[in-house]
Amino acid sequence: MRVFYLFISLAFSPIILSSQDIRLENPSFEGEPQDATVPTGWMPCEAGTTPDILPGPWGVYQEASDGDTFLGLITRADGTYESIGQRLTTPLKKGECYSWSLDLAHSNTYAGYNQPLQLRIWATLSRCSASDSSSQKLYESNLLIEHSEWKTYSFSFFSESEYNYIIIEAFVPGNGAARGNILIDNCSKIIPCKRA
Repeated sequence: MRVFYLFISLAFSPIILSSQDIRLENPSFEGEPQDATVPTGWMPCEAGTTPDILPGPWGVYQEASDGDTFLGLITRADGTYESIGQRLTTPLKKGECYSWSLDLAHSNTYAGYNQPLQLRIWATLSRCSASDSSSQKLYESNLLIEHSEWKTYSFSFFSESEYNYIIIEAFVPGNGAARGNILIDNCSKIIPCKRA
């Protein structure tokens, strides 16, 4: 009987461990390529957000790093920018360490929005509230994303609260203004950090 319980325990332990992972809906931004369209599972956050499902529109023809399509976000000369968000399937837990990765690139042919940008990612308590004092910046790319080939960016963070939402934001350093773009694909699951 003891062997039977051990077998059941071992058989179901991967399910228990993997249930701690936080899966995103449509993490590779799949959809019909078109401009001014928010991918299924995501929502526009900043006013004037009209993301593009690429390749195809705006002269961007590179291949996706995962699946068939990817996301394009822009910033504008008037200082406005685009950001999208999603409610997490499971909230981030306060004080827990998590790891996440996503693929980033830049296009030199984005219909005049060709300046390289940085990326910022936020965790928030409520929908699209990155400017709220209770939000937490999870990640900001150290450099401008200038490469046209896909590169994977991985990072870890400690959650300061129990957050329900994430926001992905195109960002101009120094809060400046530029006609720029950033391409995003292949978001991983948000997974608990490995413990030593």
